[in-house]
Amino acid sequence: MKNYLNFEAEIKSLEDELDKVKDPYNQEGLSEVNTNKISEIQSQIDEKLNKVYSNLDPWQTVMVARHEDRPKSKFFIQNLFEDFIPLSGDRFYGEDKSVLAGFAKFNGDSVLVIGQEKGEDLNSRIERNFGMMRPEGYRKTIRLMKLADKFNIPIILFIDTPGAYPGVGAEQRGQAEAIAKSIECCMNLSVPTISIIIGEGGSGGAVALASSNKILMLQNAIYSVISPEGCATILWRDPKKTLEAATAMKLSAKDLLNLKIIDEIIVEPIGGAHRDKDLILQNVRVSIKNNLSEFIGMSKEEVIDHRKNKFLSIGRNQGFIKQKLDKDTLSMSQNFLDIIKLKIIDFKNQIIIGSIILILLISIFYSF
Repeated sequence: MKNYLNFEAEIKSLEDELDKVKDPYNQEGLSEVNTNKISEIQSQIDEKLNKVYSNLDPWQTVMVARHEDRPKSKFFIQNLFEDFIPLSGDRFYGEDKSVLAGFAKFNGDSVLVIGQEKGEDLNSRIERNFGMMRPEGYRKTIRLMKLADKFNIPIILFIDTPGAYPGVGAEQRGQAEAIAKSIECCMNLSVPTISIIIGEGGSGGAVALASSNKILMLQNAIYSVISPEGCATILWRDPKKTLEAATAMKLSAKDLLNLKIIDEIIVEPIGGAHRDKDLILQNVRVSIKNNLSEFIGMSKEEVIDHRKNKFLSIGRNQGFIKQKLDKDTLSMSQNFLDIIKLKIIDFKNQIIIGSIILILLISIFYSF
């Protein structure tokens, strides 16, 4: 059974009609399949899909990213990699089933694969905690990333989470600390890391596994600091203003590529990744292969510098302060006018301080 979003009503009607025409024993009693009619309806469906999905607004993109039929991390791991060996436990508390992790082969080479998993049906979603990781999940990934780093094995991460689990137990076991440690671990790895946002990339729960050399996004995925519903509730006191919130947050792949927060958009089939899973598999496979090849021949120091430069560059040209990035020292250099302004301000401050000291000395002198 297909699941449709509220803006796909016309597409649903056409596909229901197509199913009836394909059935030789439908309610109209037809005994032959009308191939011309099938081709005509299929053309209408393709045209409607193109029209709808080429003009998605930000909130509709959020809905597609959350689509229950959308391929999950487990699907990509099972179909992109060979000889996957799942590993469990953080060696501190226990196992977190909301994240899959283990070593596998990709194009004959060893990789560590990590994927946040939401689940496919109600029971599996409850078991996977809807993709919301607990502290033990982050500590498990830290343990395995350090192991991969030790043996010089690249890391592939699939991001799909509404956010880290905010439960009392998770907070008591150090949720914030676990996320911070995960980010720190990712930034210090000396092996290439590639993060792929396949659905939702929610808040620190996603950033903890997305501090990578390369951040890729499926075309209809999202990546944001908070959900549009949460943003609308905070800013407008109205959770229904999801479109305004989603637009302001610039959470789509296209917006994030323009802001240079991500590195590449992986094209999805028209109608979303769930409509042609073979095609999205092929697109993801090619993207992973191409991005891994960029790090062939790089030293460990060059891999680390590549990652640090990437994050230090974010927002420098379009952010709060316009300054040039010194890529050799990873520090900020100032242009000539900025230096002159700072020297003038510093000179004024020295005059003011000197005047205050002089006045105090004169006052002390005359008091005697």
